[in-house]
Amino acid sequence: MGLSDVSVFGLKTRAERILFVIDANRQMVTDKKGGLNSYKVIKDEVTDMVGNLSAGTLFNVMLQERSRTMLFKPQLSSAGAEVHQQLIQWITPINSDATKVGLEQNPAAKKPKLTALPDEEVHKILPHGHRGNETAFMTQYALEQNVDAIFFITGYHRGFETLRRPMNEREKAEYERAIAKPDYIKQMAKHQEEKPKMQARINAEMEKINAERKAKGQPPRVLEQRHGVYSNAHELGLKWTNPHPPHPPRSFEVKDHLVSKYFRDLVDTLYEDNDKPVPSVNVVLFLAGDEVFDANAKTLLDKYVRFFRGKNRVIRGENEIKGARSSKETQN
Repeated sequence: MGLSDVSVFGLKTRAERILFVIDANRQMVTDKKGGLNSYKVIKDEVTDMVGNLSAGTLFNVMLQERSRTMLFKPQLSSAGAEVHQQLIQWITPINSDATKVGLEQNPAAKKPKLTALPDEEVHKILPHGHRGNETAFMTQYALEQNVDAIFFITGYHRGFETLRRPMNEREKAEYERAIAKPDYIKQMAKHQEEKPKMQARINAEMEKINAERKAKGQPPRVLEQRHGVYSNAHELGLKWTNPHPPHPPRSFEVKDHLVSKYFRDLVDTLYEDNDKPVPSVNVVLFLAGDEVFDANAKTLLDKYVRFFRGKNRVIRGENEIKGARSSKETQN
């Protein structure tokens, strides 16, 4: 009775316990992806799909920014007209204002605690802040929601890419020796002196850009800001006179087969050992029109969704995302 046909940007499945995971990171609203307008399309696609679910279908929506999350409801909720309107009200403010992007200023967004397989080494490194670790972290947290279909809508996904662990004591000592060398210290001092000047250049450039946009009736520009002044300078094409000295290694790779084994064990623990069907995991990857996503990255994404019997789709820019919508026509 609770089964529904689900279609999100053309990715289809049939399920009765569904989780929609939407990336709220500011990289989702950069100009090359269509800015705030494209993000509204994403919100509309998910809310329309929820509005078309069968009454007995259970669902939840999760917003995520790196490893911080915010759930629409504490638990899965039964679809219906009232909860559909609640979802619209809850999600509408997200990424609707260029001065309040993502979950940065939202006190309800927290980094959740993973519960399954706490004694495993891979579990212990998942909170370590690298992009591959963040993807794996969110995968586990989504799997822990006890669903049978997951849809990730995100601006970054490379599947089960290489995870990284923190330094051990020997590696920490080598790192400290590297940054104590006179040449490194000298270059770093010059670079640190330039940082406030670079921030002032960024501010001036953004004032100019946004004044021009305001005159055209366009919303302010949103910068990615993943790495602060460095991301912003790169995005605006501003060059450093004194660049940061080369970074010595600060983290180290975990062998891929250990990561694969961990997720096989995780699926067994959460689902197969409890006679529950393994959820399909589907990924809508939203990229800028000229964003690099090479054959190796696509292979990793394909391998990831095959692991969970899911599907993926890569969509580029504002025009493609508008044309890719499919939830409104899905009837149950």
